[in-house]
Amino acid sequence: MRAVQISQLDGPTAARVVDIDEPAGDGLVVIDVHAAGVAFPDVLQSRGLYQHKPEPPFVPGGEAAGVVRSAPDGAHVRAGDRVAVLTMLNGGMAQVIAVPPGQVFKLPDTVSFEAGAGLLFNDLTVLFALTTRGHLSEGGTVLVHGAAGGIGTSTLRLAGALGAAKVIAVVSSEAKAEVARAAGATDVVLADGFRGAVAELTGGRGVDLVLDPVGGDRVTDSLRSLAPGGRLLVVGFTGGDIPTVKVNRLLLNNIDVVGVGWGAWVMSHPGELERQWEVLEELLASGKVAAPQPDVFALDQAAEALAALENRTAAGKVVLRMRD
Repeated sequence: MRAVQISQLDGPTAARVVDIDEPAGDGLVVIDVHAAGVAFPDVLQSRGLYQHKPEPPFVPGGEAAGVVRSAPDGAHVRAGDRVAVLTMLNGGMAQVIAVPPGQVFKLPDTVSFEAGAGLLFNDLTVLFALTTRGHLSEGGTVLVHGAAGGIGTSTLRLAGALGAAKVIAVVSSEAKAEVARAAGATDVVLADGFRGAVAELTGGRGVDLVLDPVGGDRVTDSLRSLAPGGRLLVVGFTGGDIPTVKVNRLLLNNIDVVGVGWGAWVMSHPGELERQWEVLEELLASGKVAAPQPDVFALDQAAEALAALENRTAAGKVVLRMRD
């Protein structure tokens, strides 16, 4: 089979498409992969900078979508089922993968393979962030940084269905503003001077939740943009710098800074992954939430796909099409 492989920790340019053996499927669900998600941890792993450091050569990719080739007795899926899959850390960017049944989810017929490969990490992270960690209430206001990226567009798609009345997108350019509007933003503001724009949009009250996958120097103005009792949800640091917080700011308006570590949570809470998928599947199948519209690259463009995330030129979720 063909797969993306990283043999040197030189960044996205190290990604090569190679021929390797198919995995053994004893006791596992074997899937013929049609599309594979590309995420920021894959970029970090290509440079040896992620907390999980696989030894080269390795196949990156934590999520995929395709068709079940075979499944063990008693599994909830069977041969021929369309599925979305979590490999969690590595191995997803291959034409055939084998994973435990608990990491395989039936894909609604309304969701394409490309969309299915691009929704698990981001949508489940955002669902967890807004509900379990953020306690989004009906009629609340959400602001999201990096709104044209994968986490950002997932937030714009999901927040309204989860109760938000206003979803403010923060973007770095007018081109990305169009992406944010198409994903469901009720309002769009530029990152430069976003605090003042948010104050105007909320009548000076501020927002209930700020969802931040970017980090960097925006954190202070994000805290200042919160309404009393609001929460800053820390999802990641695609901007590169990990900010610090002067905790006296938390006292002024009784605000919170909340960590959102989705992967660590589902690994330590049995049954949580299945519960989250049930909520998301219902939203997708009912049409309350539209499937994502990822930026799709061909398999041979794997290096370019990773680079698009590192350079922050990608619009929405990035996905590799694994078969012609």
